[in-house]
Amino acid sequence: MQFAFHPSSFILQPFAMDASLRVVLVHDWLTGMRGGEKVLEFLCRRWPSAPLYTLIHKQGSCSRVIEDRPIVTSFLQKLPRVERYYRYLLPLMPWAVGWRMPACDLVFSSSHCVAKGVTVPPGALHICYCHTPMRYAHQMQDSYLQDRGWSGPKKWLARKILARLADWDRRTAAGVTHFIANSQVVRQRIRACYGRDSVVINPPVDTHFYSPAHVAREDFYLVLSAFAPYKRLDLAIEMCRKLGRKLVVIGSGQDEKKLRHLANEHIQFLGWQPDEVLRDHLRRCQALLFPGEEDFGIVPVEAQACGTPVIAYGRGGATETVIPGVTGRWFDEQTVDSLAATIEQFEKERDTYDPARLRAHALGFRAERFADELFAFVDSVTNRTLKLAA
Repeated sequence: MQFAFHPSSFILQPFAMDASLRVVLVHDWLTGMRGGEKVLEFLCRRWPSAPLYTLIHKQGSCSRVIEDRPIVTSFLQKLPRVERYYRYLLPLMPWAVGWRMPACDLVFSSSHCVAKGVTVPPGALHICYCHTPMRYAHQMQDSYLQDRGWSGPKKWLARKILARLADWDRRTAAGVTHFIANSQVVRQRIRACYGRDSVVINPPVDTHFYSPAHVAREDFYLVLSAFAPYKRLDLAIEMCRKLGRKLVVIGSGQDEKKLRHLANEHIQFLGWQPDEVLRDHLRRCQALLFPGEEDFGIVPVEAQACGTPVIAYGRGGATETVIPGVTGRWFDEQTVDSLAATIEQFEKERDTYDPARLRAHALGFRAERFADELFAFVDSVTNRTLKLAA
């Protein structure tokens, strides 16, 4: 079996599969191809006949590798047009993952919300690839409520609900046999939230598809992101307004109306675009702007694979993927002034950034490395457990 991580990209050697290992996959929801779904693709290729359990599935929103398998959804799927408002159903999600799963040897969950809270069949291992513990119920609860502008009784009720979710999230962590964290930042969160240790395996980056090209850099900065409040795209837009810089914004989401209202004639919104368009803009922009605090962040590594510097907020996953003065710059505070000062410093030194060094750094996150590390870990724990059981 051949592995094509990206159309017109590269081929990995076939994964060695233990046909006797019965596997069930679990993922929070299937509504688009983001970082979590890129990890899920690898799991689906490793175990092509494994059933996939998910809260909701928007048909056609993911790659064929994911779509072409048995997909089991929750009762939330029956709600009309649920893919438009499923995030508001957060209080119901712990009940929605209460599937009765078939007998199996391994449940592998890919989780940033409730997927890791499933109850596994007796005797089965549960490996969780944790993109982050449920951030809105733990460390980002205050910003989650602030972004929605809730106050009074509504805010009080929301805090009660999030506190119960956090308690459920901590309790169900006991059902996970092994945690895999996508970054050192998430490893620390797992320890803080669940009192558990984890191994760190960074997610895969398609460094074959995302590569440099002999094209001239143009006079614009770039943002590639969903329009969620915690992404802080408002900082990038207001900074470009303040300094009179051109900005291209690729993406969409719940904050689109607000962000468009902030923009001026120098800010261009392109909506979601095909990967070829993303790559083209990464190759031509001055730098990628990454103003939010992320758990890991695949896009900055894709930018560096194209030889493009990254200006990122100096917290979260960017501290593990961006090297100040070599592959980009960190800014210290999530303020327009801090980002603007960092941009001005970057512009003084931008000719010193070597695309070859940026790409060499990005190759440390290549997809082959991810597959080797992830499945070596899976093989080690499943073989050890099966031998003990025998």
